[in-house]
This record gives sequence, structure tokens and C-alpha cells, in this order.
Amino acid sequence: MRRKEQVDEVEEARLTDSELVVRFLDGETRRFQELVDRYERRMVNFIQRSIGDRQRAEDLAQETFIRVYRHIHRFDTSKKFSTWIYTIASNLAKNELRNRSRSPLVLFQTLTSSWDDDHRPLQFEDSSMSPDDLFRKRHLQDLVEKAAEQLPPHHREVFILREMEGKSYEEIAEITDTQLGTVKSRLNRARNRFAEIIGPWLE
Repeated sequence: MRRKEQVDEVEEARLTDSELVVRFLDGETRRFQELVDRYERRMVNFIQRSIGDRQRAEDLAQETFIRVYRHIHRFDTSKKFSTWIYTIASNLAKNELRNRSRSPLVLFQTLTSSWDDDHRPLQFEDSSMSPDDLFRKRHLQDLVEKAAEQLPPHHREVFILREMEGKSYEEIAEITDTQLGTVKSRLNRARNRFAEIIGPWLE
């Protein structure tokens, strides 16, 4: 009996986001909590990086899931759920900023060396790191997030989605409702400005 439960747990862990949505809409109400478990931390971190306020980010992440729950019947399961939920979170973050009216680099270069090659997010931790390396990487992560907060909102949004969340250009264009060429242009400007901001801190 115990083995069957373990097999069931493994099979459930393999369910795609869209499969969880379908099962939830079919009456398996616990499936929504599984979606929350998969995305809650990512949503809080994404929103925090966008607005620079952890407590408010947690509130907006909760609001994101409320909106997902209300409108989940409209979700097109042929599309990526992650793109849909990031779009909702991104819009909430932009509204928050609008309401506020806010308007030496060896280690850093190692982290960003793949900017033009793929869409892997910046990696700050590795199980093989020594304690000293881990400390330095975490310190750098703090600097990266502080520098990102100083970017203009439109540039910060695409920078975070690409470099911290690992989204493709196409996904970013869909999430931000922006043309692909504009996404690439904003990202290029964001990277240049980001390097100017963080450079003096790393000397």
C-alpha cells in the first residue's frame, strides 16, 4: 500500500501545469494548491525584484493567485501556464509602481557570459560551491537585485524576466504585451545601464 502511495506521488509530481488546471476544472480542488506550491516562491521573488518591497510582493503574489483562481476557466491549456501567471504578476507589479509614481567585473562577467547565447537565468548558488564562494555569490546576488531596482520600469521588467527568471524573448513579448523587437531593444539598453550601475560596486 505504501509503495502504491509513493508511485501515485511520483506520477502526480509529473503532471504538467496544464494537466493540473484541467483536473482542477474537473473538480479536483486540491490541484489548485499544487499550482500555488509550484509558483508561489517564484511569484514573490519576481514581484519583489520588480517593486523592491518583500512584504508588498507577498501581498501581490497572493493577489496573483486570487486572479488566477477567478479566471482559470479562461486559461487556454494549449498555452504555457507559466507565461499566463507571469503576465498577471507583471501587470500587478506595474500597477503597483504606477500607483507609487516611482519611477573589476570578473565574477559578474562569468555569471552573464551566456546573455547572448541562451535564456538561462543568472545562477548564484551551486551545491559544489565552497562556503566562501557561496558567500561571495550571495553578496553579488544582493548587488544584482539592488542594481536592477534602479533600472527604469520598462527596462527592469524585461531584465528581470530574461536574466533572473530565464524567460525566452518570445515569452517576454507575450507577458509584457510588447513587440519582440522592442523587447530586445529594451533588454539591450537594460543590460548596458545595469552594467553602468553595478560596475563601481564590483571594483
